[in-house]
Amino acid sequence: MNTNFKNDINEGLSKPLKTLPSKYFYDKIGDALFVKIMKLPEYYLTKAEFDIFKNQTKKIISSLKIKPNAYFELIELGAGDGTKTKELLKELLAENYNFEYIPIDISKNALSKLETTLKAELPQLKVSTKQGDYFNVLDSLKASSHSKVVLFLGSNIGNMEDEKAKQFISNLSNSLKNNDKVLLGVDLIKTEDIVLPAYNDKAGITKAFNLNLLTRINNELDANFNIDDFSHQPEYTESEGIARSYMVSNKDQNVRINALNKTFHFKKDEKIHTETSRKYNDIILQTILEGSQLNIVSKLLDSKSFFADYILIKTENHV
Repeated sequence: MNTNFKNDINEGLSKPLKTLPSKYFYDKIGDALFVKIMKLPEYYLTKAEFDIFKNQTKKIISSLKIKPNAYFELIELGAGDGTKTKELLKELLAENYNFEYIPIDISKNALSKLETTLKAELPQLKVSTKQGDYFNVLDSLKASSHSKVVLFLGSNIGNMEDEKAKQFISNLSNSLKNNDKVLLGVDLIKTEDIVLPAYNDKAGITKAFNLNLLTRINNELDANFNIDDFSHQPEYTESEGIARSYMVSNKDQNVRINALNKTFHFKKDEKIHTETSRKYNDIILQTILEGSQLNIVSKLLDSKSFFADYILIKTENHV
């Protein structure tokens, strides 16, 4: 049994305002559902960032200011299925850049699938996978003396509350050396009619993705959640720029989690917060970067200006 999973579920459901960590969405079923989400008409995020990687690949490479003959590590935090990254990898290989690709993901299943597809599609690529969550892996980056380019795509940073994102960026900055680069993908603030459907699609895939976490708790912690007794409820206001996802209890109910030897009570309409999806602009991002040594050197937008990939460089003793 995964002790972290057990402890995190216990901690989240014991709070006065219940929470469940979104990182646990990604088991085998969750991975497959998220791949479906990325293909949904309402889910603009992946398409928008893919637009940048597909049509501005050379611009990404020139903005990163990497030399073709100087070896570097291309590290991706939360690599997933690598669809966008493959566009960049193909171009780097075609231009004979000297690098190794190091995809990092919490999902062992996602990493092994990615490794298999990369071997088939890009056999000449040097790949070394690492399993773990971002915060834990950052320390291991320090061990390598090579130049690094870190990819953190898909607006994954938006899943963190601002203070945690700030801490993460600070830790990332501390794990890098002078002139190391970060390519940070963020979703930009937009109107509710564009953002909200991305988390509440008509086909109900996002709902299934969220509620699958309850199934996972049932399976792994011997619980008796009845999935039909919970609804999926996303919320977003443009002025705040943060989308939040909740599971809502449809009735007064008790749920037993045998692995914890505990029963949890849910009131009718009580919310469990599962995910935050912060949207950004330049001012918000600058606030997140404060206190780190990472500085914006370039910004690439998709054709609809829905999404931005920022190129950051570590500059020590920056005044």
